[in-house]
Amino acid sequence: MKQALIIVDMQEAFFLDSENYLFDYEKVLENINMLITWARHSEVPIIFVQHTDSNKDDDFAFGKPGWDLYHGLLRQPEDKVIQKTTWDAFYKTELAQYLRNQQVEQLIFAGAQTEFCLDTTIRNAYSYGYHHNILVEGAHTTLDSRVLNAQQIIKHHESVWHNRFVNIQPRTFFQTK
Repeated sequence: MKQALIIVDMQEAFFLDSENYLFDYEKVLENINMLITWARHSEVPIIFVQHTDSNKDDDFAFGKPGWDLYHGLLRQPEDKVIQKTTWDAFYKTELAQYLRNQQVEQLIFAGAQTEFCLDTTIRNAYSYGYHHNILVEGAHTTLDSRVLNAQQIIKHHESVWHNRFVNIQPRTFFQTK
């Protein structure tokens, strides 16, 4: 089954100001970079999804310092970058067509934010017919909300997603030998 690694919204905005730091971001970045290394070793296409806000004053607006993909990711020029303007990486983007052209059958997800763009993209991937997807434990994250802390949000979403929209795998499943 041909796979693709999809890394959602790991952008500088989450690392420029301590009030926007993602929960457990150092561990998450380590896990995402481990996945990137595994994907390169396994010849799995890597797709970076980049949120692009239409509000020119937003941190995620095109050209703003926060819009750039995080500099600490092991990104290479040949990696695919898909810009999106909503929480859904499939909506009005080239993602679905790119995956079809690459004959991808299984998606491996990582990134941010758990309850927003990652959740919407994971659920829509299932609607597009990707029914055997994987989410890597410890490779996605979010911020605290007014109601739940980030750890609770992550745990809740993993319990909803697992064995429905994705199978959650430990990072050790993807370590290169």
